[in-house]
Amino acid sequence: MKKKLIEKGFRTRKSSLYQKGSNQPFSISRSKFSNFIDCPRCFYLDRVKGLKEPGMPGWALNSAVDELLKKEFDHHRKNKTPHPIFKKYNLDFIPYDHKDIDRWREPRTGGIAYVDEGVNLQLQGGIDDIWFDLKTKELVVVDYKSQSKNTPVETQAYLDDQWHQGYKRQMDIYVHILRNMKFKVSDMTYFMVCNGEKSFDKFDNKINFTTTLVPYKSDTNWIPAKIKEMKKTLDSEEIPEYSEHCEKCIYLASSSSF
Repeated sequence: MKKKLIEKGFRTRKSSLYQKGSNQPFSISRSKFSNFIDCPRCFYLDRVKGLKEPGMPGWALNSAVDELLKKEFDHHRKNKTPHPIFKKYNLDFIPYDHKDIDRWREPRTGGIAYVDEGVNLQLQGGIDDIWFDLKTKELVVVDYKSQSKNTPVETQAYLDDQWHQGYKRQMDIYVHILRNMKFKVSDMTYFMVCNGEKSFDKFDNKINFTTTLVPYKSDTNWIPAKIKEMKKTLDSEEIPEYSEHCEKCIYLASSSSF
């Protein structure tokens, strides 16, 4: 019984596993890169040893909001018109129109990507959308975020939230990838935060949202060194140490005591 359980816990698709010395660039998604930053040990066990992480349920309501926003912005993209949110925030933007925009937004079958030839790794990720600054002629990365809180969305509080530090890292990585795809990309990015209001007296088959743009100035300076560190970890013959900051490491280390 234990043997069967162990077998189910490992990946079988070879493309998911890192092969040291291979000439083929190994793909690292934005989320896996973030996993490495959070915990090198768990990242190594996943990408090198093939240990699968427990599955997580999808965020159906968040996905629905994302899909509807994409349709809304695609309407303006097709007509080359500004979305009302741009007028509200006095932004001289339009949705960026590119032949690959649909592929860029699909992380599983496409996404934005480039190969870092120095380490032979392909860094990739699926974006929510890209806007175009008509004044600076730069691309502007945007990420849709859905939530439901009783307090209004305020920029500094949103960016300082401990659970949102990964959001900022996510934006840094997207900007880094697009620049390595030879696009002119703005440092300034935006979180389009849709907050589901709870103050109404009844449901009436709808949730009312208040939408706020949270600007974030990206910082990509840390990324090249971290990519080299990730490559060194992948090539290592030793599994990294447990991390006291990783809940999965704590759980696994604790379970071995029984």
